[in-house]
Formats: sequence, C-alpha cells, structure tokens
Amino acid sequence: MILETLFLFTLVLLLNSYLLYPILIILMAKRKKNPELSATGLSVSILISAYNEEKVIRQRIENIDLLDYNKDLLEVIVGSDCSSDNTNRILMDLALQYTWLKVHIFQKRRGKAAVINDLAQKAGNNILIFSDANTVFDKSALKNLINKFHNDRIGGVSGRLILSDENVTTESVEEKKYWLLETLIKQAEGKLGILIGANGGIFAIRRELFTPIPIEKAVTDDFFLSLSVLSKGYKFLYANDAVANENVANDVISEFKRKRRFAATNYQTLSFFKNLLFNKNLLLSYAFWSHKVLRWFLPFQLIIILMLNTILLSSGVLFEVLFYIQITVYTFASIGFLLSLMKVRIILFSLPYFFIVTNLALLAGIYKFLRKGHSVIWESTPR
Repeated sequence: MILETLFLFTLVLLLNSYLLYPILIILMAKRKKNPELSATGLSVSILISAYNEEKVIRQRIENIDLLDYNKDLLEVIVGSDCSSDNTNRILMDLALQYTWLKVHIFQKRRGKAAVINDLAQKAGNNILIFSDANTVFDKSALKNLINKFHNDRIGGVSGRLILSDENVTTESVEEKKYWLLETLIKQAEGKLGILIGANGGIFAIRRELFTPIPIEKAVTDDFFLSLSVLSKGYKFLYANDAVANENVANDVISEFKRKRRFAATNYQTLSFFKNLLFNKNLLLSYAFWSHKVLRWFLPFQLIIILMLNTILLSSGVLFEVLFYIQITVYTFASIGFLLSLMKVRIILFSLPYFFIVTNLALLAGIYKFLRKGHSVIWESTPR
C-alpha cells in the first residue's frame, strides 16, 4: 500500500506540471478581465550584453533603429564582454551612426551578469529592457511592451518570443513545439500577474526594482530578475503583442548543453527565492512549484515511477497499462535517437526523444550544480 501511494503521488506530481497546472492556469486566465489601459511617454533603456557577436550585432542595432518608438525616449547600452572578434569595431562604428547608442568595451571577460549589472547602473531611463544580440524585435514590439506599464504595481513585463527553425536541422522543431506550450502557460500567468520567468530575449522591469544579479554564483539572469520583481510584491505581466524572434539551437546536442547549463543555474537561482515556495500569495507559490520547481526534478520522478511501476506490475490492470505506456515512450525515444543519426524526423518518435534528452540534460545540470561546475562565464549557442 505504501509503494502504491508513493507511485500515485509521484505520478500526480508529474501530471500536475504538464497537464493539470496548464489547464487550471489557462482556465483561470480566461475568467480574468483586465482593463485595456496603455502607458505613454515612458523613457526606456535597452541593455544588451555581447560576447563575440560579430555575425548578428549590426543587424541587432539596425533592427532597434526601425522600431516604432520615440528615439528621444530611448537609449541603447551595449556592453562588450571582452569580445575577441570584430564585435567591438562594429559597435564603435555604429555608435558614430546612432546618437542613442552607447557602447562600453570591457577589457576583462566577467560574464553576462556582471556586464548587465554595470549597464543597469549606467542606464538613466524609467524602464530597463533586457535583450540579446541575436534577438529581432517586431516593429511595434517595444511600444507594445511598454504599454503594459499602466500602473505602479506592474513591476515587469515579458514579450512573446518566437523560436525560428529556419536554416537549422529538423531536430530543433521539437523545441518549437515545447515552446508553444510554454507560451500558453506564460500568457495565462501573465494575465494573472504572476509570470514565472520572463523570456530572456525581450522583457522589461522598472529601473527601481532592479536587483543586482549575483556574480559569485552562476544564476539564470532573466529568471533571477523576474523572481526578484515578484518577490517584492509587484506584478509581472505578459505582452502577447510584443513579439521578438530568435533561432533555436542548431541541433539536439547544442540544445542539450544549453539546457544543462540552465538547469545548473536554475537550481542556484532557487536558493535566492525560497520565500516564493511558501508565499502569502498562494497562487504564486503554486505556479512556482508547478511551472518550475517540480519540472526541475522531473528526471527523479520518472525514475521513481518506472522503478515502482516495475515492482507493482502484478498489482492490477492500471499498473500494467501505465508500465507499458512508459516502455512505449522510451522505445519510441530510442527509435527517435536512431532516426536523428540518419537526419530523419518522424514526430511520433522525435518528440519522445526530445523529452528524454531534455530530462537527461536536467540530470546533467543537477550533477553540474552539485559539483559547483557551473561558471558565470559561458559560451553562447553557436549562431
């Protein structure tokens, strides 16, 4: 009886993260009626940390120049983290062309967090916008993002990030499909004012709410800044019409490394926000547990479920059905792996394969976190 209870409890935790919570939060958001108000006249500072971004940095700055926003209310501050390619030269040339662009060349590489901390101190405007060198904003993205700051209790707003798989291998399509579910959840959380984790390529917070990102311990910078706003009791919204685009990783291996790094830094980030686990805002705590914390420990849940299910195989039809469902998923994932070696993608096999790779990356991230092998300095995903 104890093993059966433990099995069912672990299964409920898994189903909660990927089924029950998404359904519940989306239904709650549908019932929420928010006033359609817009903020105007807010000055903004776009902060970008760049390291060896010669392939994309010119396009990024030119993209900002095309935005539908009053340039008198805009400053863009780019910090080059001791780039060793042509990034610095390109930035200095662009600074001569655009008066709203400020460039800071750092002579020692310290990592994205340290650069962002410095740029935030140099920013002089009401709202801080965080973005990446490879992100491309739609023309109205900035305006639509800022429009959400229509009252003082709104501390942060995330835009909608669309992942593109153009000119990359078909394996990356699975990341896009996973991202569609994530976007639905983020939209719902944002409508309720409890967005758990902004999209790193496009989000904004009020300048006075900026908390310096830890640089002694590697954290996930966008996640840290999002949680810091929520932990101060402010709302964090989602602007569905503030659209930006980024390419997904070139292949599953690149995606694995990225997820492993994020897993390690996410565990570290959690240590700074234990108060959110049992917050007076019960919905916020439930969202934090369901959307993030329980997912981070999903590999252990999967292992426990399979082990217990094997032991309980003779305990009834339900356990038999659940066991064979698991075996089928893992078999399909193995086939998906073999097909990926041949550059063949069949969605029936590639989705389970992507799911397993994601959880293996989480396990590797846990190991990296426990060994304290995660650094504040890392290589970006190849462009």
